[in-house]
Amino acid sequence: MRFLISLTLLTFFFSCQNPKKPTPASEPFFKLSLAQWSFNKSFRTGGVSPYEFARLANELGFQGLEYVNQLYPDVMNSEDKEAAIAAFVEKNNRLAEQYKLQNVLIMIDSEGDLASSDETLRQQAIANHKLWIDAASQMGCSAVRLNLFGENDPEKWVANSILSLTDLADYAEAKDINVIVENHGRLSSNIPVLMRVINGTGKSNCGTLPDFGNFCIAEEGYGSLFDGSCKEFYDPYKGVSEMIVKAFGVSAKSYNFDPEGNETTLDYERLLKIVKDADYKGFVGVEYEGDRLSEEEGIIATKKLLEKIGSTLP
Repeated sequence: MRFLISLTLLTFFFSCQNPKKPTPASEPFFKLSLAQWSFNKSFRTGGVSPYEFARLANELGFQGLEYVNQLYPDVMNSEDKEAAIAAFVEKNNRLAEQYKLQNVLIMIDSEGDLASSDETLRQQAIANHKLWIDAASQMGCSAVRLNLFGENDPEKWVANSILSLTDLADYAEAKDINVIVENHGRLSSNIPVLMRVINGTGKSNCGTLPDFGNFCIAEEGYGSLFDGSCKEFYDPYKGVSEMIVKAFGVSAKSYNFDPEGNETTLDYERLLKIVKDADYKGFVGVEYEGDRLSEEEGIIATKKLLEKIGSTLP
């Protein structure tokens, strides 16, 4: 009996001396990139150069960069677009290397309507987008993000979009670039119609960029799920589920946060579970668009929420 008591005390002593270490949190199942649009106020009206993007992303602990072409007036307003893009590539490659960040994608805006029924306008839009595909290739990006605007009739929109995306995907394939479409309002946020386009190209490098918040399908314009300005919207959880099967990127849109750090409009845990269940392992881009927090505070809040959920999902 005395032996058993001594053994019990000895076991207790060593268990106190060597308490069980807590299981460390696992790494998120995705890598984090920063969408340049998160700093759009600083770049457009705040006097900050868009070429500060890599430095800012590095300071906030990101791994990848998602560029937005319209935030570079030196390029978009240039009379020699090809030369301006070449300078854009050289500068940003140097900065990405300096701050040890990966160039992920270029978001292309204001380069023409790829869904237009005007053949001259559509062909010009294709030519304009090819310049940015070249840039993405030279920067080691994996994708360019396109918009599909220019036609309100769904059938014409689908037909025109398939033609444009097929042409661009063919051009991009040899450069190892994926051509991806974001749900960006109106017909592009009507996900069954959008997926008719993506699947209709038959191209393996043509896919999607699901944006958690861009599901307004109202005719009068974009609108927002976050501030109640959208009168008609597609279910975001259903939409992400339908888009993720063809996704080459994910955009984590955010607006406001509660005291516990949760996004107040979207269930991020539900959305990230959809992404994880699809076996997605690429970059998730932080895109803060709120106005209650500063741009930097909103970016940090979104990043923390993604890291918390991404590291604990079963």
